[in-house]
Amino acid sequence: MVKIKDIALRCNTSIATVSKALHDSDELSQETINRIKRVADEMGYVPNAYARALKMKRSFSIGIIFSDPTSGGLKHEYFSGILDSLKVSAEAKGYNITFLSKSPISKMTYFQIAKYRNMDGVIVVSEDFSNPEVVELVNSGLPVVTIDYVFNNATAIMSDNTEGLERLVSYVAGLGHKKIAYIHGEDTEVTRKRLAGFYKGMKENGLTVNPDYLLEGRFHEPRDCGQAVKKLISMSDRPSCILCTDDISMLGAITALNQAGFNIPKDMSVVGYDGVEISRIFRPVFTTYVQNSEELGKQAAENLIERIEDPKTFIPRTVYVQGYVQEGNTTVALDK
Repeated sequence: MVKIKDIALRCNTSIATVSKALHDSDELSQETINRIKRVADEMGYVPNAYARALKMKRSFSIGIIFSDPTSGGLKHEYFSGILDSLKVSAEAKGYNITFLSKSPISKMTYFQIAKYRNMDGVIVVSEDFSNPEVVELVNSGLPVVTIDYVFNNATAIMSDNTEGLERLVSYVAGLGHKKIAYIHGEDTEVTRKRLAGFYKGMKENGLTVNPDYLLEGRFHEPRDCGQAVKKLISMSDRPSCILCTDDISMLGAITALNQAGFNIPKDMSVVGYDGVEISRIFRPVFTTYVQNSEELGKQAAENLIERIEDPKTFIPRTVYVQGYVQEGNTTVALDK
């Protein structure tokens, strides 16, 4: 294995000078830095990660908390996009990510595990944010970034859940729909924000919310959404458009409508949420709200690393990542 002293001998310089060049020290000219780095590359030099960690007083390791109550897990179409982007963005800056998981018999908290593993920071992607262990972690002083939840002393990366539903309602209202149903998720912070967007969108478009049109279905559960759709289409005064929990759940809505002999969108307009890949592959292409999962992951990684590397300038912030309405073929304009 090539060592710094080997490079120093080849370059006829001191070990200290080589070390400074490899760390882009401003004590050296750019010409000297480039020459030493070129020789290091030619010799196949690989930096010692352990030595680097000792020198920088960091492990270059980021913990990820991801607890998904649905059946999606790491294959969850929306969260997998966030996690992949997060990984790519962290690795581009020299950091590795490790899932911060707990065994059923472990008595250690999230914070204790993070400290035990000498993690530089943690990103909470999905978890019950009221969990005392999450609150402890955020209040511990360890750099933490959350996704879709705001704490006073941590940076939060937020998808625009309220605005997303508001824009979907405005879109279908613009097509002439007045009887709009919404199958929302279980009681979570995300659901509450999307419901707020639904009510706001209805109000801004001069539409009345029919409480019978509001039904609950678990996220990522097509069967729940399908059962809710059956209730809606059995009504004597049924809606003309149904907003679904998410794109995967929308598959259950489409199945239920097809089984009942409904033509989509001629007989019923249907709308999803998330904008995952299947929304563009399936036929008809979904009308849905596309969340920018790639940007969410990137912002989470970059904001955490910024806090790790420059803690003195850290100020908690809330970063909003906007999406857009995908105008698909599951909605149709009505005669106004």
